Amino acid sequence: MKKVRCPKCNSYTVFDETRYQPGQRLVFVCSECNKQFAIQIPASSVPSNGEVNNEALGTIIVVENAFHYRQEIPLEMGDNVFGRYVHGTNINKPIETVDPSVDTRHCIIRVQRGKDGHLQYILRDAPSGTGTFYMNDILRDQDRVRLQDGSVITIGATTLILKLEI
Repeated sequence: MKKVRCPKCNSYTVFDETRYQPGQRLVFVCSECNKQFAIQIPASSVPSNGEVNNEALGTIIVVENAFHYRQEIPLEMGDNVFGRYVHGTNINKPIETVDPSVDTRHCIIRVQRGKDGHLQYILRDAPSGTGTFYMNDILRDQDRVRLQDGSVITIGATTLILKLEI
């Protein structure tokens, strides 16, 4: 099941994405404000040659210490920009939180292939106002840290845990 957010009132609509084909366009009517909006089912996992790319890149598990609930955010190749969701914010990995100490653009995890062909996960601060902590050490703006499975990142009062599909 997937959730989509109404662009007008920010309420959610839940739907079963397995019933639709990649690339298919869906139209929803918000149950709260009656706004009509459309989404397209992502086709990113279907390469142009028709073969399905099942390579899992990992997941960030978001555990909010005192404010909200657990979330799982899948990683993509390239820069994964994390921050607090605010309507209109230009980030690709928004965190649903009311934690005021999480900036709207807080930290970046870059997923890339190394020279040996293995995936690398590199963390840096965005920069943010309250800082990004890796295993309880604060990162300076120029710091880059290579992450491993189970790495713990703290942004504000929110904890992020890297879970790799092994």
